[in-house]
Amino acid sequence: MRRVARGAVICAGIFCVVALAACGGKDAAKFAPSEIVAGANLAGRDLSGAYLVGADLAGAELTGANLVGANLSGANLLDANLYQADLSGANLVAANLHRADMTDANLSGADLTEADLSGTFMVNTDFRGAILLGADFSRSNRTNANYSGATMPDGTVNP
Repeated sequence: MRRVARGAVICAGIFCVVALAACGGKDAAKFAPSEIVAGANLAGRDLSGAYLVGADLAGAELTGANLVGANLSGANLLDANLYQADLSGANLVAANLHRADMTDANLSGADLTEADLSGTFMVNTDFRGAILLGADFSRSNRTNANYSGATMPDGTVNP
């Protein structure tokens, strides 16, 4: 098997491999492209490092999913369930997370620049060190969310 860069997507037939390490595909997560669609059930799946730019995951079930370092820029996650999902270090620039449930999710170090988080449920969500420049938090529930070291929507850094 040839070496590929972390996060690379390789397709062969109906299956794609998201390379998680530059180690010849070791520990790579397999998924069928048809699984990455609106309403998909990806609960508990390992999609770390996945390239999902512009993906339509509206209403998707992503409870407990591992999306560490995933690129979800411009993705549609409208009404998605991200309860206890790990999105640490993920790229969510300009992502639509309107009305998503992100309770107990880990978004530490994630980039949510210009993301739509309006109407989102984010109780106990971890935003430590996240970039939230221009993000829309209107009508969201952020009870007990942790913003330590995060760059807030107005550009200030939370202590």
